[in-house]
Amino acid sequence: MSSVLNPGALAASPAPQGGFLAKERTIAAPGFNRWLVPPAALAIHLCIGMAYGFSVFWLPLSKALGIKEAINCGPEVGFLQELFVSNCDWKISTLGWMYTLFFVLLGSSAALWGGWLERVGPRKAGVVSAVCWCGGMLVSALGVAQHQFWLMLLGSGVVGGIGLGLGYISPVSTLIKWFPDRRGMATGMAIMGFGGGAMIGSPLAAELMKSFATPTDVGVAPTFVVMAGVYFVFMMGGALAYRVPASGWKPEGWTPPPAQADNAMITEHHVNVNRVWGIPQFWLVWMVLCMNVSAGIGVIGMASPMLQEVFGGSLIGVAKKFGELDKAQLSAIAGVAAGFTALLSLFNIGGRFFWASLSDKLGRKMTYVVFFVLGGLLYASVPGSAAAGSKLLFVAAFCIILSMYGGGFATVPAYLADLFGTQMVGAIHGRLLTAWATAGILGPVVVNYMRDYQLGLGIPREQVYNQTMYILVGMLVVGLVCNLLVRPLNPKYFMSATELADEKRLAHDRAAAVEAGPGTMTFHGTNPAWVVLAWGAVGVPLAWGVYRTALSVAKFFN
Repeated sequence: MSSVLNPGALAASPAPQGGFLAKERTIAAPGFNRWLVPPAALAIHLCIGMAYGFSVFWLPLSKALGIKEAINCGPEVGFLQELFVSNCDWKISTLGWMYTLFFVLLGSSAALWGGWLERVGPRKAGVVSAVCWCGGMLVSALGVAQHQFWLMLLGSGVVGGIGLGLGYISPVSTLIKWFPDRRGMATGMAIMGFGGGAMIGSPLAAELMKSFATPTDVGVAPTFVVMAGVYFVFMMGGALAYRVPASGWKPEGWTPPPAQADNAMITEHHVNVNRVWGIPQFWLVWMVLCMNVSAGIGVIGMASPMLQEVFGGSLIGVAKKFGELDKAQLSAIAGVAAGFTALLSLFNIGGRFFWASLSDKLGRKMTYVVFFVLGGLLYASVPGSAAAGSKLLFVAAFCIILSMYGGGFATVPAYLADLFGTQMVGAIHGRLLTAWATAGILGPVVVNYMRDYQLGLGIPREQVYNQTMYILVGMLVVGLVCNLLVRPLNPKYFMSATELADEKRLAHDRAAAVEAGPGTMTFHGTNPAWVVLAWGAVGVPLAWGVYRTALSVAKFFN
């Protein structure tokens, strides 16, 4: 793809500074193929996406000392004692705190360091992400070996969580600038990788633990070490492959659409990240994301037990309710439910690319209208399909719901770029991810506590989710209202020409790669073979993950 530059910007740019990781060194030369950037983003997102799959370690770690059976701690050992205890096994509920820390730290680190990322560029942020995520896994391996849970929380939970946040937002601004003509599709490709990370990492971890397991070791610590090494290679490859377009670049033959009523939501101006807390549209989009994610994440964690409790023995052709099944039958329907969960993961991933790409045609606001209206109708239909015993309608509803859950993540960066401009969209996206951290608490709490409350009232298991579905519909109605209230920004919020020039100077924007000197590594920019190799490097592992997931899905249909 050739570039179109502002000649005046070239002359006015200051001399390059900084080392190999400096943003100036990542500016692409004319002729660089922009299709090399999405696989770089995928290489990082497929690795950090393993955060979704860490539950594969919980059962082995709950028997890390006992091996065959867990050595239970006494009643006097509370959570704080479990952080340091070394003579009894951790409870699965305790291990789950690492999962919570992942997403709390993802949102908070992205919010805290998003502005720094915009100024130093995606290469340095990607390298820091790789060091934190993989280094955190090594610290966790030490924690497993020493049987010290505080080391696991510090390693993967805190240090790894910081890497998770930086890695998640590192490609957003870059991809949007490389694909101004297809913003949704570009971010959809990268964020699809985050959803697909567990599809690769979970079966890989299971195979490694099986290989490393001995009569005295469940094999988790060496698995962490090997996965940290593999992930580090992929993440560093992705970070070093990042390139940013020169200032003024645009795709060859493409011109921005004229300002008309049908694209009034897309601004050509830019907002400084430090101002977004005071902009109403930011909080409206924050609520849009929070409600969409809360509804979806609430059912993800309960999908397997929900299917089992609602349909019971009918999943295996036995005319019994869930509470009437024996141990063998419960094991059989658990296998079917695992296939259902795998099917949902495929729709979660596919939806990220499908809906984000579609938003380039529909517009971001209309895409979210579809999410909330269609999603609300589908949630409301679940009690009816469950009462009728229609597994097909029940499963179809949740597959579409999960596609829109993933689609919401992938569409929101383009929504932010439309509203707030592209100069600091990565930093603004980082602050918006605090909505995800909030939803990660809100959604599961609503679903889990409502289930327990309904059971406490004596309501049959197959009906305990009915009220919850209507509560989730209410969340989507709130999201719909917030989305409909989003309007183009008041011009007072945009940076002035002087402010924008200052920000570009701080962000080390350059007009052309020739100014950056040695280190730009643009030798592969125009060779199509490099594009094929780059996509193959991420496509082959992703295809393997899809294949392994499809094997689980087959159990559901059988």
